[in-house]
Amino acid sequence: MTHWFHRNPLEATAPVSFNYYGVVTGPSASKICNDLRSSRARLLELFTDLSCNPEMMKNAADSYFSLLQGFINSLDESTQESKLRYIQNFKWTDTLQGQVPSITEDEAKEVHRSLKIAAGIFKHLKESHLPKLITPAEKGRDLESRLIEAYVIQCQAEAQEVTIARAIELKHAPGLIAALAYETANFYQKADHTLSSLEPAYSAKWRKYLHLKMCFYTAYAYCYHGETLLASDKCGEAIRSLQEAEKLYAKAEALCKEYGETKGPGPTVKPSGHLFFRKLGNLVKNTLEKCQRENGFIYFQKIPTEAPQLELKANYGLVEPIPFEFPPTSVQWTPETLAAFDLTKRPKDDSTKPKPEEEVKPVKEPDIKPQKDTGCYIS
Repeated sequence: MTHWFHRNPLEATAPVSFNYYGVVTGPSASKICNDLRSSRARLLELFTDLSCNPEMMKNAADSYFSLLQGFINSLDESTQESKLRYIQNFKWTDTLQGQVPSITEDEAKEVHRSLKIAAGIFKHLKESHLPKLITPAEKGRDLESRLIEAYVIQCQAEAQEVTIARAIELKHAPGLIAALAYETANFYQKADHTLSSLEPAYSAKWRKYLHLKMCFYTAYAYCYHGETLLASDKCGEAIRSLQEAEKLYAKAEALCKEYGETKGPGPTVKPSGHLFFRKLGNLVKNTLEKCQRENGFIYFQKIPTEAPQLELKANYGLVEPIPFEFPPTSVQWTPETLAAFDLTKRPKDDSTKPKPEEEVKPVKEPDIKPQKDTGCYIS
């Protein structure tokens, strides 16, 4: 999967000590700050830990965010903000401007669910938290609504790719596979359109990836739609559908090369070298030749000049984001704990705010070497 899905770099963040000298006036407040410091450090470590699994990530995130809630929301569950809302600024980098050969069924389910959870997290941030930012996101920055929406759609599309791979392995009906591929291509087209108004210098590589995936899955849709047409004795239309698949597959190959040559943030994946990509080329070629033979011996049907319109709707397998909510505020937060933070004693020279010249070091992501590719089998 590492060498199939495009990823922008991980955001890096400046260290946060949660030391509020003078403001913290009691042991319960001091413990909150110590636990925040350690739980944040643990969460950040897991982002580059290859042994991390979804449960470990969720537990670490819940531990940190349950403590952080006391800095954001009122303890009485009203709509009021916490009195500590403005005590700490966080500094992050910006991702745009600044392969496992086979997987088991359980691993595929984990990938599928993780992508749906990710889509839900992005959706929740966009709808519930971006409007509350103290400083609104600048155009083209990571927290701008267009980028968050693109991440939501891309997560849905990539989760649906797992569904398609599963459907192909289990030899589901060609009509279902064609519909799923068409819906997935539409997801990628929608994500690409969402980024269309961004500066090309920042978004060109990402958009090239989205465009090549759109062409690839449209080719899949036409290929399997051709099989459906042949099964309905519409051999001439089937040939035309497969000719369209052949054309789109060639376009996807060309886009893979362009993607590899496009400069931009994030590591460059190599979809065209993946067996799942190459298998489509052989499938289109073999199915087209079969249809042409059948038409020459049995059907003798005229081949339409226009490709058939794809009006496919999948009734099964469509991906929706899993709803996400931040964990409840930690039980360590009590009125007494909050009262132990005395903002009147906050130093006038506020050292908690990051200095403009402070450098945030990039996250050193693990270098996952591609292994021999035997295809994306889900068994």
